[in-house]
Amino acid sequence: MTSASSRAAMLDEVGHALLPALLPTDLLVRTAQSLELTLGQGAGSRNLLAQPQCREMAHRLKTQLADMGLLDASAVAVQCTLFDKTADRNWLVALHQDTSIPASTREPDSAMPVVIKEGEPYVQPPVDVLQSLLAVRVHLDDCGADAGPLRVVPGSHCAGRLDDAEAQAMRADFGEATCTAARGDALLMRPLLLHASSRARSPVRRRVLHFLFGPACLPHGLVWNRTVAGA
Repeated sequence: MTSASSRAAMLDEVGHALLPALLPTDLLVRTAQSLELTLGQGAGSRNLLAQPQCREMAHRLKTQLADMGLLDASAVAVQCTLFDKTADRNWLVALHQDTSIPASTREPDSAMPVVIKEGEPYVQPPVDVLQSLLAVRVHLDDCGADAGPLRVVPGSHCAGRLDDAEAQAMRADFGEATCTAARGDALLMRPLLLHASSRARSPVRRRVLHFLFGPACLPHGLVWNRTVAGA
């Protein structure tokens, strides 16, 4: 099995790492059932840290990743987003970086762009903030090559914030890696890693819970909308 130190090195070098079978089946089932009751047939939500089962999963992820040396022990969960791809909701995602965070600024003269998503403020912070974050994508279903898995450009997280032309050029130079996963696997990735996904080629369900972890206190006068610390 790949050691935690090897995965940490891979995360630093290429911007992503897969942790197989990180979470137990019973937790996956309870969480999936709670989301069905909460969201019904919706395609997803970005404010799921308010849900008890998602908070429990965030606690468990924080503890396990900190024990493995993949996440700072003082980090907090700041967001949980559900992506629910089905035969009826079979979207594609163009190549991009995740450059918005669920936070607001205390500085009235801040030049950071602010948008409102699902009733909460999101800002585009400086690169140093984005580089301090870790996204953890927990797979509630198997995600094979035909299920519209994430495709990433290895090493692109080291290039800072990229415009569309720079992103396309980097993909042409470095190629893509396809991130298939089994149920219960967790894909760790840096938010600045260029990523995309295609429509699924087979009518299967692909549910992913995308957690975001970061430092409890942010620079530049920024404050998280919501946090979940370790248990």
